[in-house]
Amino acid sequence: MAKPAAPEPTDVRLVELAADHLRRYGLRRTTIVSIAEEAGMSHANVYRYFPSKAALLDAVIEAWLKPIEKGLRDIADGPDPASDKLERLASAIHRAYRQKLENDPALFEMFVDLVKRREALARRHRSRFVSEVQRITDEGMASGSFAVENQRDAVGLYMDALSRFIGPEQVLLDREAPSAEIESRLDRVVRLVLWAITSGRI
Repeated sequence: MAKPAAPEPTDVRLVELAADHLRRYGLRRTTIVSIAEEAGMSHANVYRYFPSKAALLDAVIEAWLKPIEKGLRDIADGPDPASDKLERLASAIHRAYRQKLENDPALFEMFVDLVKRREALARRHRSRFVSEVQRITDEGMASGSFAVENQRDAVGLYMDALSRFIGPEQVLLDREAPSAEIESRLDRVVRLVLWAITSGRI
């Protein structure tokens, strides 16, 4: 006879409930009290796991970002040429944002708000992405496939040129544009950036 599934950790359950409340009621109407009631506990008990509503909502966004960031690390750690990795990195984060916007707009819009207010969570996420770009750029320079002398210039060009496609606020602004059209434009810009980096024209 199969063993019954282990009960879900309370903090994970609270994060899932908070995400569901955000989708149903929006940010303003989501409260610790309502989440606690659905979890079958007092609101004071929720604070044992999360010190504030902001901390709980940050945990909701972190739960979404965690697999995205792992995917970015996997790309950087892979055996592909550095230029392919930079192309895949841009595509991966753009598609992750776009899919979240289309499938879970309430949570994506909350993430954009964190970015606008330069909250620590959003800054950490961007820093992790930039770190993977730096790692790949270092690899390309070491192998001789990137003809650049200054890693900082290469990373700056990549981030500046692609901000139109990998910036959460810009992805939100493009919500009415067809995904295929945006991805086609992204591919063209990535090719130009890679040409500049591989040829040293920066």
